[in-house]
Amino acid sequence: MPTDATVLPPDNPPIGVFDAPFDSALSERYLVYALSTITARSLPDVRDGLKPVHRRLLWAMRLLRLDPTQGYKKCARVVGDVIGKYHPHGDQSVYDAMVRLAQDFALRYPLVDGQGNFGNIDGDNAAAYRYTEARLTQVAIDLMDGLDEDAVAFRPTYNGEEQEPELFPGLFPNLLANGASGIAVGMATSIPPHNAAELLDAAIALVDDPAADPLVFVQGPDFPTGGLLVDPPAIIREAYATGRGAFRVRCRWSVEREKGGGWQIVVSEIPYGVQKGKLIEQIAGLVNDKKFPILADVRDESDAEIRLVLEPRSRTVDPQVLMDGLYRLSDLEVRVPLNLNVLDAQRTPRVMSLAQALSAWVEHQFVVLRRRTEHRLAKIADRLELVKGYIVAFLNLDRVIEIIRTEDEPKAVMMAEFDLTDRQAEAILNMRLRSLRRLEEMELKREQAALEKEQASLQLLLGSDQRQRTRMKKDLEKIRDRYGPDTTLGKRRSTLEEAAPARDIPLEAMIEREPITVILSQRGWVRAMKGHVDLASAETLKFKEGDGPAFAFHAQTTDKLLLAAENGRFYTLGADKLPGGRGFGEPVRATIDLEGNVGIVRLLKAERDSKLLVAASDGRGFIVPVNEVIAETRKGKNVVTPRPGAKLAVVRPVSVEDDYVAAIGDNRKMVVFPLAELPEMTRGQGSQLQRYRDGGLSDAITFKFAEGLSWPMGGGTGRTRTEADLSPWRTARGAAGRMPPTGFPRDNRFA
Repeated sequence: MPTDATVLPPDNPPIGVFDAPFDSALSERYLVYALSTITARSLPDVRDGLKPVHRRLLWAMRLLRLDPTQGYKKCARVVGDVIGKYHPHGDQSVYDAMVRLAQDFALRYPLVDGQGNFGNIDGDNAAAYRYTEARLTQVAIDLMDGLDEDAVAFRPTYNGEEQEPELFPGLFPNLLANGASGIAVGMATSIPPHNAAELLDAAIALVDDPAADPLVFVQGPDFPTGGLLVDPPAIIREAYATGRGAFRVRCRWSVEREKGGGWQIVVSEIPYGVQKGKLIEQIAGLVNDKKFPILADVRDESDAEIRLVLEPRSRTVDPQVLMDGLYRLSDLEVRVPLNLNVLDAQRTPRVMSLAQALSAWVEHQFVVLRRRTEHRLAKIADRLELVKGYIVAFLNLDRVIEIIRTEDEPKAVMMAEFDLTDRQAEAILNMRLRSLRRLEEMELKREQAALEKEQASLQLLLGSDQRQRTRMKKDLEKIRDRYGPDTTLGKRRSTLEEAAPARDIPLEAMIEREPITVILSQRGWVRAMKGHVDLASAETLKFKEGDGPAFAFHAQTTDKLLLAAENGRFYTLGADKLPGGRGFGEPVRATIDLEGNVGIVRLLKAERDSKLLVAASDGRGFIVPVNEVIAETRKGKNVVTPRPGAKLAVVRPVSVEDDYVAAIGDNRKMVVFPLAELPEMTRGQGSQLQRYRDGGLSDAITFKFAEGLSWPMGGGTGRTRTEADLSPWRTARGAAGRMPPTGFPRDNRFA
């Protein structure tokens, strides 16, 4: 254990062993690493929106004179200068950062003008830096404007041999215009790009009124790849107010009509940050895996402009339904996060609102303005000092020449005789003879007057906040004209188009609709044969020895099937997931959690918005909506809770026109009562349909009283018999009933 005398090693400890708590030593060293990652690698500065690697790249290119009007230089030269002089990290990471600054699909306003293969929106990588060339863009020049005028502080490089700027002073709002992303230790940042003209308009408003609302001017993100911003204004405002949130961005698409009534969808812009190649693979996977059957094909017909063609399966498909499905299943709609986590003027990481970030940038620009003014005043003072000395030399030119020719120490003599400063005397002595012809008194005095006028103006500027605000607005308006909405670079690319979230994809869109015949055997083997086969054909319905048909009906692959078990639980099966019709199928219990000793009561199609009559063997039952019995898991849903000794016996669909219930017991007594007397429930035991002295419920059915009660006749004739007059059996619910009409089936079943 450490003692009170424990001393932690200094920052640069000598070689040796130190007695220190392990957790303290580890936490201190990790904290140093974390702070370095946060402040010197991952988070941008709110004042210029750059990370150190980007700032050093642009600074190195500036020193190489890679202006927009100059020729290109190899990127290898730039990367070499950066890692050798300013940024001692890996060459590939530096080159990757440089490549991103040149990609017009990654940056809204590229800072590097690349020549060669700098990657593409498909996701292909850039060529090696020995093959590519680059120079600065006008945006980068605007961002660095003022570096020669002491607008920002400089610091020594990592080895002390060079100087580099701590940040850039230019009037271009790079943080929000180009955005940023990065992951530090315990925090991250994600800032989408915005329109520079809108940001400058908001900044001009903040100059006049620090409490102005930037959202009056800033509509939302403006992505280099365009797209549609579909969030409502309230969501956008909340995200900007807190500095955290996300924006829903969709592709831009249109419908192209073809001759004959056909059509196809053409996607002309994809969401920001989505690689086109991977997007096409994603959509093609949906087609190949038949996960989205209403889409037949996807083609890439892009050249310099994006053009993705989506072909529907049929001309009857609704284009909006098709796109809603793709919004949910692919990256044609994405969420672009907003996490405005930046380093403030004190190099402290914090999450800012949009207004705070813009205000911090405007405040920085006032600091730059004052520093540039002070620098210019110093330059004017230096020049005025020399101009005054030149005027003295012109007025006394012959004496000055005589002193220089005759005196061993002419500098001291001139300073004493003409009351000159050391700099003035040195400048006169350093003049070339050919310069003497330019020493004209009027010209020098004009220059002196102009400098003194500019000096007075700048001194007034420094002393007046109002003058500084006026000057700032003029400067912002000037650069705003360069990136205005009427320019090619400044025109807004992303459109605000409020839209609701993508609709739920209809089942028909997810599953190819095909007719099938569902067959469930008595032993619980299920299969789905293609097409609607003849249910009466013995050759069609083959079963294992000792097995036979239990339920068989026609359906579609888009249907949901309900399986009711004797324990009162209902299970849901997807018709498209049933085993094929070859062979005898598969045990249905393999797909649901149904014990082997529990019998199956009924298998039928789930007709949504319809109802079922359910009843247990003890004669208790109720009406339940189909929507309430559909289950989403293998365990199913408990709907009927039979009393001890009873089990679920009847599950029958209820027609909308049905108004009466007929129930018959094992004692062969039948009762008919109004359907309204039976409760509608979602779960439970229900009410007594019929009273029994012996046995229980055999069967029950709902029907339309005016049409009478029908049942099939025996012998396989397919004929039915109808009893029109049911008044002898009509009674209240729960009665004992009487013997059924003559000819009623001996098995006590209605159908």
